[in-house]
Order: sequence, then structure tokens, then C-alpha cells
Amino acid sequence: MLSVMKCILVACILQGWSCCKRRTTDFSDFLSIVGCTKGFHNSEKPPEPIKPEVKTTSEPKELNLKPKFQEHIIQAPKPVEAIQRPSPDEPMSCLQLKVSASLKQVLEKLKLSTGNEIKEEEDSDEIKIGTTCKNAGCAKTFEGPHSMEETCTYHMGVPIFHEGMKYWSCCKRKTSDFNTFLSQEGCSTGTHVWIKKDAKKVIPCRHDWHQTGGEVTISIYAKNSVPEFSYVEANSTKLNIHIVFEGDKEFNQNLSLWGVIDVKRSYVNMTATKIELTMRKAEPMLWAGLEFPVSKIKEKQQQNIAEQA
Repeated sequence: MLSVMKCILVACILQGWSCCKRRTTDFSDFLSIVGCTKGFHNSEKPPEPIKPEVKTTSEPKELNLKPKFQEHIIQAPKPVEAIQRPSPDEPMSCLQLKVSASLKQVLEKLKLSTGNEIKEEEDSDEIKIGTTCKNAGCAKTFEGPHSMEETCTYHMGVPIFHEGMKYWSCCKRKTSDFNTFLSQEGCSTGTHVWIKKDAKKVIPCRHDWHQTGGEVTISIYAKNSVPEFSYVEANSTKLNIHIVFEGDKEFNQNLSLWGVIDVKRSYVNMTATKIELTMRKAEPMLWAGLEFPVSKIKEKQQQNIAEQA
């Protein structure tokens, strides 16, 4: 009797036995295929192949989630305690001035070229017709001896440019228009000054600032500054800047700083094109601005008065 062999069903619709090569697409035809091997009849079903035993346990296995690489625990730095804002009435001290070689060369050339002109002006005290009065805010010109007896109307203070507004410190008539500011009549009276030796023009200079983690730098764009007549005073929270440049020009600025600085580690670098003030921060923090808000200054002063009382 032909023994029944195990069949293999082909995935592509064809059916057939593994022992012979006949294939068909009809399942009924597949069942009617005559066997290809002879042998004895067998009433018992051939034993199925033994499957490998799979051991199972009721206890769940612990998953090993540890990384293969070596772990390094990084601790965050401890927060730095905020430094209490010192009193603005601390004594002021001058910052160190560092003069570049380029500025020294420029100043030497200017001294040689202007030496003869200064001597000629000192020898001649004659007032020329058409000379303008040197008092701020006075536009009168010298027209002869009778001009010496005229009353001069001028501004005693200095010009201030702050937050888009322009005004004189003596009368504080604020305006946003520069021409209107120049045409403002003086608030004081006196005599004309036709010859004013060593006169300095107080003018505003373009300046800006930037900061890093540990320093704040102010850049003042004043050319040919004179170290002998310039200085920068500072304490922990205040800064007074006085720069003389281009012979007869002055720049003055008083600042109440937003943060606290280390005066001993701060300095001024003077070059031929600008002045850089480098201030070392007393604590590593980001400043929200260069100047401390006026409202907070008043609050701090009130607190100091209350503590003293």
C-alpha cells in the first residue's frame, strides 16, 4: 500500500507532494493524486516530530535597563548668593587710564602743529569785528566798542540730551527738536565774553555698551582724547565720566549702574578713535540695562533713611 507522505502547500496557489513533482492548482485534483511509493498499510498515525520544550516560569524576569556605557553624575553648581547693593554714597576713586601708543603719536603731532597758533592767539588780545560771544545761548556778535556795554543773555548751565529730549540744566525747557533747542533764549544776564581762553565746548558723544558674563564695557566714540585732562571716577554703583578730546571739547556723563562692579579691577583704555571703560562685575549675573531705574534709586534711598531712623 502506498504510504501517505507529508504534503507541502506552495504559497503561489500550486499544490503538490514533496515526494513527487506533480503540481496542480485545483484542490480536488490534488487530493486524487496517486501515491508514488509502495509499502504496508498502517492503522496508526505516524508520530509527530518532537518539539523542543520551552521552560516557562510564573515569576516575571527583571529587565536589565542599565546602560552599557559608564555613567557620570554631573551636579549643578550651587546658586551664588546675591550681593547686597552698596550705598551710592561710597567714596569715589579714579580708574586706571591706559593710553595706547597710537593715541600718544597723534597727540605729539597735534602739539607740534598747534604750538605756533596758540602763541599767536596769546600775543593778540584784539577783538575782531564779527566775533561771536562765547557765552552759551548768546548769538550776539562784536560790532565795535559799544558792544562791550551791552547786556548778555545766556545759559549758565550745560546742555543735556536724555531719552530724546534736549534742554539746558539751568532752565530745563525740554524739547525734542534740535533747532528749537538751539534757539532757546538764555535765562541769565551778564556781560559778553568775546575772548575766552581755554574754553571747552560741552557736547554729547555717541556711546554704547555691551556685556559678558563677568564684564561690562562702555565705548565712547571721542577722537584724540587728552589723558591729562580726562578722568573716570567710580564706586561700586556709580560712575562719573569726564573726557576732554580734540583740544576744546568735553564729554560728561554721570551714571547710576544697574549692577555692582569691582572698582579695583576696572580700568579705562584710551585710543585715538574711542575710549573703552571696562568694568568688572562683582557678581556673575546678566544686567537688564546699563543704568539703574530712577524709581528703584528713590526706593533704596528711602530704605536707607528708614534704617538710619
